[in-house]
Amino acid sequence: MFKFLQNIDKKDYKPKYGALEIFKFIGPGLLVTVGFIDPGNWASNLAAGADYGYALLWMVTLSTIMLIILQHNVAHLGIATGLCLSEATAIYIKPRFSKIILSSAMLASVSTSLAEILGGAIALKMLFFVPIRAGAVLVTVFTFIMLFTNSYRLTEKWIIAFVSIIGLSFIYELSLVDIDWNSAVRGWVTPTFPKGSMIVIMSVLGAVVMPHNLFLHSEVIQSRQWNLKDEKIKKKQLRFEFLDTLFSMLIGWAINSAMILLAATTFFKTQTPVSEMEQANQMLEPLLGNNAAVVFAVALLFAGLASTITSGMAAGSIFSGMFKEPYDIKDNHSRLGVALSLIVALVIIFIISNPFKGLIISQMILSIQLPFTIFSQVYLTSSSKVMGKYKNSLFSKLLLYSIGVIVTALNIYLFISLI
Repeated sequence: MFKFLQNIDKKDYKPKYGALEIFKFIGPGLLVTVGFIDPGNWASNLAAGADYGYALLWMVTLSTIMLIILQHNVAHLGIATGLCLSEATAIYIKPRFSKIILSSAMLASVSTSLAEILGGAIALKMLFFVPIRAGAVLVTVFTFIMLFTNSYRLTEKWIIAFVSIIGLSFIYELSLVDIDWNSAVRGWVTPTFPKGSMIVIMSVLGAVVMPHNLFLHSEVIQSRQWNLKDEKIKKKQLRFEFLDTLFSMLIGWAINSAMILLAATTFFKTQTPVSEMEQANQMLEPLLGNNAAVVFAVALLFAGLASTITSGMAAGSIFSGMFKEPYDIKDNHSRLGVALSLIVALVIIFIISNPFKGLIISQMILSIQLPFTIFSQVYLTSSSKVMGKYKNSLFSKLLLYSIGVIVTALNIYLFISLI
């Protein structure tokens, strides 16, 4: 839990729940939203729109619905138990299994950090011609400074500002293109599997429903806790948390959809394949003007910086949870988790030769790890030993397990398609 945020004088505080009070609960969901509008999503969405037009918009819709259900469920765990997903896994699941689950989650966090750092570095190259590796170092250093010197509350405000800039950037971009809204609506609600699209479909899934976000949400939601002994307050917190999650995830759905729409109306329309982010930026300039290319790069930079911060927080939470401890950037285990994720990702960036392909593959790796996290989460939130009276209902349990089965089936389909 965010114990370092909770002052003694707040332990008996009973918040009011008027209309304006809802806004005090907005924040944790937006931190999670940053995780699925990150550079990995940009690569996946640009590939989806450039190669298949509006056809894969349905995957953003399906992934977001899954995400709302999963994130609400894991936030429920944080509020009801005072534990993050990593802590609960270490405490309530047998060590031989929990070690595998949490170790694979740390590997996924490295994959996430790789995408975030790489995206920020690509943006720096677009804007200031900074070499990729030098840009990656700058993004990593910035993240360490933000995480090790700022409080959670200040970091949250920065993240909300970053999300706002990204959203406004895409509103501007979409105002410059001519969208076929009938085709877009069909794309959002009609599942299709164009030939050769399975890797992109899985990368979109992995880019939206991300393992590290499940761990992160269960941790940061606890920054909003007051007097958990009062059942009325706890129930209200659960309700307002859902509003925060729903609001934030819908913003993410809109931004991810905007990326595909932009690619579909520019690159797919002209039958121009996109193989790297810089190429996308260069092609936007003659199609939409210089301002559009600059806005695209600025939005990518803010997405990279913001998501690298949340990726580091998630890694710290996962690693400290292995030792049955809450995330606290002042604690050595949390610091080590952050450092491992960011530094290992940075080293990999110095090795890989194709940054854009690295972004796509990193998202596919996340989708492969995802079933381990989902099934662990559902097991924990369905347990009366863990959740008490707040455990999943039978309907919720079946729904959550169904999502886990769908994700697993898509992974199997992916492997078959690659054979």
